[in-house]
Amino acid sequence: MAAPRPDATAAHPALDGAPAPARDSSRVSPAARTVVRAEVTRDAIDPADLAREVGRATAGAVVTFSGVVRDHDLGRAVTGIEYVAHPSAPDVMAAVVADVAARSDVDAVAAVHRIGDLGIGDCALAVAVAAAHRAEAFEAASALVDEVKHRLPVWKRQEFPDGTDEWVACP
Repeated sequence: MAAPRPDATAAHPALDGAPAPARDSSRVSPAARTVVRAEVTRDAIDPADLAREVGRATAGAVVTFSGVVRDHDLGRAVTGIEYVAHPSAPDVMAAVVADVAARSDVDAVAAVHRIGDLGIGDCALAVAVAAAHRAEAFEAASALVDEVKHRLPVWKRQEFPDGTDEWVACP
C-alpha cells in the first residue's frame, strides 16, 4: 500500500505563513529576450503559429493578441479594410519588437502586421509573448500592441456598404 501523500499546502512557504522567496529579476538575460518574428506581410496571419514559435521551456505563460477586422466603426457598417505600409514598415516593426523585448522581462516575442485587402474577421495584427509569469507576458503583449499601433507606418482605408471609403487616422 502506498504511503499517504503529504499535505501539498504545508510544503509551500507562501501557504504555510512563511514569506514567499524573492523573485530573481535577473533571471532573463538580454540574450534570452528573443525576437522570434517581426514582420509586415501580405499573407494571412495565424496567431496560434506565433504562440508556438515563442514557446519556451522557461515560459510559464504565453500571451497572444489578435487584432481582427470588425464589421463596424463609429456606428457605420464596414465591409472590408485595406492596409497600406510605408517601405520602412518592416524595419520599424523590427525596431519596435526589439525595443519592447529589451525592456521587458520576457523570454520571446513575435509580432506580425498584415497589409493589403482584408475581410471581416481577418487578423490584421498578431502578437505573441512568452515569459516565466503571466503578468510580464500580459504587460509586454499590451506594450507591444500599443507601440506597433503608435509607431508602425501603416495606414487603414475602410470600405463601406454604399461603395464609399475612408482613410482612418491619416494626416
